Amino acid sequence: MSLRIVLADDHARMRGRIREALEASDCEVCGEGATADDAVRLVVEHRPDVALLDIHMPGNGIQAARDIVRSAPDVAVVMLTQSAEDDDLFDSLRAGASGYLLKDTDPATLADKLHGVLEGEAAMPPRLVARIMDEFRAPAKRRFARRGTAAAKLSAREWEVMEMLGQGLSTDEVSKRLFLSATTVRVHVSSVLKKLRVKDRESAFRLLRGE
Repeated sequence: MSLRIVLADDHARMRGRIREALEASDCEVCGEGATADDAVRLVVEHRPDVALLDIHMPGNGIQAARDIVRSAPDVAVVMLTQSAEDDDLFDSLRAGASGYLLKDTDPATLADKLHGVLEGEAAMPPRLVARIMDEFRAPAKRRFARRGTAAAKLSAREWEVMEMLGQGLSTDEVSKRLFLSATTVRVHVSSVLKKLRVKDRESAFRLLRGE
Protein backbone atom coordinates (compact mmCIF):
# COMPACT_ATOMS: atom_id res chain seq x y z
CA MET A 1 0.00 0.00 0.00
CA SER A 2 1.35 3.42 -0.94
CA LEU A 3 1.32 5.90 1.93
CA ARG A 4 0.23 9.51 1.56
CA ILE A 5 2.36 11.75 3.76
CA VAL A 6 2.48 15.38 4.82
CA LEU A 7 6.06 16.37 5.64
CA ALA A 8 6.93 19.43 7.73
CA ASP A 9 10.50 20.54 8.52
CA ASP A 10 12.04 24.00 8.32
CA HIS A 11 15.29 22.66 6.80
CA ALA A 12 14.70 22.48 3.05
CA ARG A 13 17.65 20.16 2.38
CA MET A 14 16.49 17.75 5.07
CA ARG A 15 12.96 17.78 3.64
CA GLY A 16 14.41 17.02 0.22
CA ARG A 17 16.36 14.02 1.53
CA ILE A 18 13.36 12.66 3.40
CA ARG A 19 11.06 13.17 0.44
CA GLU A 20 13.50 11.42 -1.88
CA ALA A 21 13.75 8.42 0.49
CA LEU A 22 9.97 8.19 0.85
CA GLU A 23 9.27 8.46 -2.88
CA ALA A 24 11.91 5.80 -3.55
CA SER A 25 9.79 3.52 -1.36
CA ASP A 26 6.61 4.26 -3.34
CA CYS A 27 5.19 6.80 -0.87
CA GLU A 28 3.44 9.98 -1.96
CA VAL A 29 4.41 13.24 -0.25
CA CYS A 30 1.15 15.09 -0.81
CA GLY A 31 2.10 18.18 1.17
CA GLU A 32 5.34 19.80 2.28
CA GLY A 33 5.80 22.71 4.68
CA ALA A 34 8.29 24.46 6.95
CA THR A 35 6.21 25.50 9.98
CA ALA A 36 3.72 24.10 12.46
CA ASP A 37 0.95 26.14 10.84
CA ASP A 38 1.89 24.71 7.44
CA ALA A 39 1.69 21.20 8.86
CA VAL A 40 -1.79 21.62 10.32
CA ARG A 41 -3.12 23.37 7.21
CA LEU A 42 -1.73 20.71 4.86
CA VAL A 43 -3.07 17.86 6.97
CA VAL A 44 -6.56 19.37 7.03
CA GLU A 45 -6.37 19.99 3.27
CA HIS A 46 -4.96 16.63 2.14
CA ARG A 47 -5.97 14.17 4.89
CA PRO A 48 -2.84 12.04 4.50
CA ASP A 49 -2.17 8.71 6.19
CA VAL A 50 0.76 10.15 8.16
CA ALA A 51 1.96 13.58 9.27
CA LEU A 52 5.76 13.49 9.62
CA LEU A 53 6.85 16.44 11.75
CA ASP A 54 10.06 18.02 12.96
CA ILE A 55 9.85 19.17 16.59
CA HIS A 56 11.86 22.39 16.53
CA MET A 57 10.40 24.06 13.47
CA PRO A 58 8.76 27.51 13.75
CA GLY A 59 5.52 27.27 15.69
CA ASN A 60 6.66 24.07 17.43
CA GLY A 61 6.10 20.59 16.05
CA ILE A 62 4.65 19.30 19.32
CA GLN A 63 1.94 21.95 19.18
CA ALA A 64 1.30 20.96 15.56
CA ALA A 65 0.93 17.34 16.69
CA ARG A 66 -1.65 18.41 19.28
CA ASP A 67 -3.61 20.42 16.72
CA ILE A 68 -3.52 17.61 14.15
CA VAL A 69 -4.66 14.97 16.63
CA ARG A 70 -7.57 17.25 17.57
CA SER A 71 -8.57 18.31 14.03
CA ALA A 72 -7.72 15.13 12.09
CA PRO A 73 -7.71 12.18 14.53
CA ASP A 74 -7.58 9.68 11.66
CA VAL A 75 -4.09 10.92 10.66
CA ALA A 76 -1.13 9.24 12.36
CA VAL A 77 1.45 11.70 13.69
CA VAL A 78 5.13 10.74 13.74
CA MET A 79 7.90 13.03 14.95
CA LEU A 80 11.19 13.01 13.01
CA THR A 81 13.80 14.96 14.94
CA GLN A 82 17.38 15.33 16.03
CA SER A 83 16.32 15.59 19.68
CA ALA A 84 16.72 12.58 21.93
CA GLU A 85 15.78 14.66 25.00
CA ASP A 86 13.37 12.99 27.41
CA ASP A 87 11.14 16.09 27.59
CA ASP A 88 10.69 16.18 23.82
CA LEU A 89 9.99 12.44 23.69
CA PHE A 90 7.39 12.42 26.46
CA ASP A 91 5.77 15.70 25.41
CA SER A 92 5.37 14.31 21.88
CA LEU A 93 3.70 11.15 23.15
CA ARG A 94 1.42 13.19 25.41
CA ALA A 95 0.49 15.32 22.39
CA GLY A 96 -0.72 12.16 20.62
CA ALA A 97 2.24 11.19 18.43
CA SER A 98 2.26 7.53 17.35
CA GLY A 99 5.99 7.47 16.73
CA TYR A 100 9.23 9.27 17.50
CA LEU A 101 12.10 8.78 15.06
CA LEU A 102 15.53 10.36 15.07
CA LYS A 103 16.96 11.93 11.94
CA ASP A 104 19.84 9.47 11.98
CA THR A 105 17.31 6.72 11.11
CA ASP A 106 18.32 4.87 7.94
CA PRO A 107 16.24 6.62 5.23
CA ALA A 108 15.73 3.29 3.46
CA THR A 109 13.78 1.99 6.48
CA LEU A 110 11.61 5.08 7.00
CA ALA A 111 8.66 3.97 4.85
CA ASP A 112 8.56 0.55 6.55
CA LYS A 113 8.47 2.24 9.96
CA LEU A 114 5.57 4.45 8.89
CA HIS A 115 3.69 1.42 7.52
CA GLY A 116 4.25 -0.17 10.92
CA VAL A 117 2.65 2.79 12.66
CA LEU A 118 -0.53 2.33 10.62
CA GLU A 119 -0.53 -1.34 11.59
CA GLY A 120 -0.41 -0.45 15.27
CA GLU A 121 3.34 -0.59 15.91
CA ALA A 122 5.22 2.10 17.82
CA ALA A 123 7.92 3.66 15.63
CA MET A 124 10.74 4.39 18.03
CA PRO A 125 14.47 3.65 18.37
CA PRO A 126 15.21 0.92 20.96
CA ARG A 127 17.16 3.31 23.19
CA LEU A 128 14.11 5.56 23.48
CA VAL A 129 11.86 2.60 24.23
CA ALA A 130 14.23 1.85 27.12
CA ARG A 131 13.69 5.36 28.48
CA ILE A 132 9.93 4.87 28.45
CA MET A 133 10.34 1.59 30.31
CA ASP A 134 12.52 3.33 32.90
CA GLU A 135 9.83 5.98 33.37
CA PHE A 136 7.19 3.33 34.06
CA ARG A 137 9.49 1.46 36.43
CA ALA A 138 10.13 4.59 38.51
CA PRO A 139 8.16 4.80 41.77
CA ALA A 140 4.78 6.26 40.92
CA LYS A 141 3.66 9.48 42.55
CA ARG A 142 0.13 9.45 43.77
CA ARG A 143 -2.08 10.93 41.07
CA PHE A 144 -5.22 12.95 41.35
CA ALA A 145 -8.60 11.21 41.33
CA ARG A 146 -10.17 11.75 37.94
CA ARG A 147 -13.66 11.43 39.37
CA GLY A 148 -15.13 13.30 42.25
CA THR A 149 -16.69 16.60 43.19
CA ALA A 150 -13.39 18.50 43.20
CA ALA A 151 -12.27 17.23 39.78
CA ALA A 152 -15.64 18.03 38.21
CA LYS A 153 -15.18 21.73 38.99
CA LEU A 154 -12.02 22.13 36.91
CA SER A 155 -11.59 22.76 33.19
CA ALA A 156 -9.38 20.37 31.22
CA ARG A 157 -6.55 22.92 31.16
CA GLU A 158 -6.81 23.62 34.89
CA TRP A 159 -6.68 19.89 35.54
CA GLU A 160 -3.59 19.54 33.35
CA VAL A 161 -1.81 22.41 35.11
CA MET A 162 -2.59 21.12 38.61
CA GLU A 163 -1.62 17.55 37.81
CA MET A 164 1.79 18.66 36.53
CA LEU A 165 2.33 20.88 39.55
CA GLY A 166 1.25 18.04 41.79
CA GLN A 167 3.92 15.83 40.24
CA GLY A 168 6.58 18.29 41.33
CA LEU A 169 7.05 20.44 38.23
CA SER A 170 7.71 24.13 38.75
CA THR A 171 5.54 26.88 37.29
CA ASP A 172 8.19 27.56 34.64
CA GLU A 173 8.42 23.87 33.71
CA VAL A 174 4.64 23.61 33.36
CA SER A 175 4.55 26.76 31.22
CA LYS A 176 7.18 25.32 28.86
CA ARG A 177 5.47 21.95 28.54
CA LEU A 178 2.06 23.45 27.87
CA PHE A 179 3.34 26.38 25.77
CA LEU A 180 1.78 28.87 28.16
CA SER A 181 3.26 31.90 29.88
CA ALA A 182 4.13 31.54 33.56
CA THR A 183 1.53 34.22 34.24
CA THR A 184 -1.18 32.14 32.55
CA VAL A 185 -0.22 29.11 34.64
CA ARG A 186 -0.57 31.21 37.80
CA VAL A 187 -3.98 32.47 36.62
CA HIS A 188 -5.14 28.86 36.18
CA VAL A 189 -3.91 28.01 39.69
CA SER A 190 -5.73 31.01 41.15
CA SER A 191 -8.92 29.93 39.39
CA VAL A 192 -8.56 26.41 40.80
CA LEU A 193 -8.06 27.70 44.35
CA LYS A 194 -11.17 29.84 44.02
CA LYS A 195 -13.25 26.97 42.59
CA LEU A 196 -12.12 24.57 45.32
CA ARG A 197 -12.40 27.24 48.04
CA VAL A 198 -8.92 26.61 49.40
CA LYS A 199 -6.09 28.99 50.26
CA ASP A 200 -3.05 27.23 48.82
CA ARG A 201 -1.85 24.66 46.31
CA GLU A 202 -1.19 21.92 48.86
CA SER A 203 -4.78 22.08 50.04
CA ALA A 204 -5.93 21.86 46.42
CA PHE A 205 -3.65 18.87 45.80
CA ARG A 206 -5.12 17.05 48.82
CA LEU A 207 -8.66 17.63 47.58
CA LEU A 208 -7.82 16.45 44.08
CA ARG A 209 -6.13 13.32 45.46
CA GLY A 210 -9.25 12.57 47.47
CA GLU A 211 -7.43 12.82 50.80
